[in-house]
Amino acid sequence: MKTLVKELRTKHGMTQQQLADAVGVSSRTIISIEKGQYNPSLMLAYRMAKAFGVSVEELCCLEENLRMEDEG
Repeated sequence: MKTLVKELRTKHGMTQQQLADAVGVSSRTIISIEKGQYNPSLMLAYRMAKAFGVSVEELCCLEENLRMEDEG
């Protein structure tokens, strides 16, 4: 699943550790999400979206992910 976690984190001037602390996970989890190796749970996606001031749909590129799923 594609997300905008890295782009939004960078835009907000946050380190991986700062984001991890803000949403209650380890920096390893943030790294894994940014590399596309781990899909966040709905609650984690919600907490990250809230930290960035965006919707979960925006954070998780819902439109793009649905399009990729339909094409695959």
